[in-house]
Order: sequence, then C-alpha cells, then structure tokens
Amino acid sequence: MTNAPTPVEVKSALSGTPDVWRSFRSEMDRLFDRFDRFGFPSFPSLPSLFERSASFSFNVPAVDVSEDDKAYKIEAELPGLNEKDIEVSLNGDLLVLKGEKRQEKEEKGKNTYVSERSYGSFQRAFSLPDGVDRNKIAADFSKGVLTVTLPKNAETQKQQKKVEIKAH
Repeated sequence: MTNAPTPVEVKSALSGTPDVWRSFRSEMDRLFDRFDRFGFPSFPSLPSLFERSASFSFNVPAVDVSEDDKAYKIEAELPGLNEKDIEVSLNGDLLVLKGEKRQEKEEKGKNTYVSERSYGSFQRAFSLPDGVDRNKIAADFSKGVLTVTLPKNAETQKQQKKVEIKAH
C-alpha cells in the first residue's frame, strides 16, 4: 500500500478582491447617502465638476485640474508620447483630450528574432465651465505633460469677489 499525497486546494490571495472592493464602494455610497438625508450640501471636487467621460485601452493618464483668478488649467501626464500623438479639441461644450501610443521593438540576433508591438489609446472629455473664453484656449506639451489653459473671460473675472471672514 502506497501513501499517495493528498491533493491540496490552492486559493489565490486575490480571489475575493473584486467583492471586497464592491462591498467597500457600496458601504461608502451608503455613508454619503446618510449625510444627504441630513441636508448637507454635496460639493464635488474640481476635477469631477469638469469630467464627463473617460475611455481607454491603456492606463488613463493622471490629470490635475486647477483654477486661479484668470484661468482653469488641466494638466495631463502623458509619458512616452509626443505632441504628434495627442489631439485636443472642442466638441460643443466638451474639451476632448485624445492620445495614441504605438511602440514597436525589434531585435535580431545570430539565432534569434524578437518583435514586439503594443498599441493603446485614451480619450478624456471635460465639460467647459461657464465663463471660459473659448477663443483663447491654449495647449502646451513639455516633458511628457500636456497643459491646457482655459482662460476666463473678462466678465467672469470681474464677478469674482473675495468674501471677508469675521471672527466673533
């Protein structure tokens, strides 16, 4: 009689990960719903005020949205791309950023030949806020970072007012 090893069931450490995140997201949604019932106003973050959609086939580029008294700025990190790979356009009230990355690598050795190709694209769309001077929107690309400047029109700049805070 031989002792055959008993099969051992192997479980991946990540097997429950999607359910854990889904449960976490659901709990966070319930938490925010409770705050809404108390009448707390919800203030979306500046990026979520702008963003309408995102689609991609490689990682969506990181984007920072900022505002000062004269303009809004959108900065997108696009390493490995150059200005010819990027398109910035206005489509109605949407500012659309598109890009495509193509990478080809070929190595020939004495007895080997390796050829690799990878392609990916992304698209992000941002709603234009009121008061943007559409004719003066500018885009600059430097060191892998795309900066789109959305200047505010003169009327919008005049409407801004600093509110004094009084201490009691």
